[in-house]
Amino acid sequence: MNLTFQNPGFAHSVDSILLFLTEGEAPYWSDSIFYFYPQVDKGRLLSLDSAGKKAYLTEVLGRVYEELQPQWLQKLEDCNRHFQAHRPQIEDALSEAFALDTRPLFNDLRAAITLNPICPRFLKERYFDVFHLNSHRGALGIALHEIIHYLWFHVWNGIYHDSYDQYERPSMKWILSEMVVESIMRDERLSTINPYFPRENGGCVYDYFQTMVVGGAPILDTLDRLYRQHDIKTFMEVSYRYCLDREPAIRSHIRQAESAF
Repeated sequence: MNLTFQNPGFAHSVDSILLFLTEGEAPYWSDSIFYFYPQVDKGRLLSLDSAGKKAYLTEVLGRVYEELQPQWLQKLEDCNRHFQAHRPQIEDALSEAFALDTRPLFNDLRAAITLNPICPRFLKERYFDVFHLNSHRGALGIALHEIIHYLWFHVWNGIYHDSYDQYERPSMKWILSEMVVESIMRDERLSTINPYFPRENGGCVYDYFQTMVVGGAPILDTLDRLYRQHDIKTFMEVSYRYCLDREPAIRSHIRQAESAF
């Protein structure tokens, strides 16, 4: 298993941001752009069609990107060096978590340093974005979260043979995959190199999962208990069934949480 941090260029950053500025997108996903880049006029941007949005972001954020370039070369070097330094323990921990040898798997993963505050991942293309404001330690924390997704769905797909298209937001399979990251990350070989772990440090899953209570208990705690009771394949089955049985409550919490940034 290997990961390379890269700079994919400015156009990639714009295209990545535009993924979260589609019509009807919840503020939780769309409004971070206006928080981190106050020079972007929200009213003007949202009044434009897709081509206009792209042109406007290219104009406004182009200057931001150019100013950051002198820093990014060093950031890429630091991120790649930091990952390689911890690669053996990451492979050991995840091999144990997923009951398989991770070393020959996913040796072509890429992490794209971008202007996008949100870090989308692309399972089939084997790359994900990392916000440039992360340090090399923070970038590794983000990378650990995403690597867990790649392995989770690799194992999941081997069991269920379903479509990778079902693994994206807002499906319940996506929701479950986002929540279980915390339990897997509890391994000291992972948690000690993730500055976003535990929850008190911001958490390694979306904040609205950290506040979600289902059946009178925090859902992350319930899933963690199930994780510790079962092997990984059985855990996938029982945790997914648990979520499906409580889907209305889970989705209601998410809708409310995503109504604001």
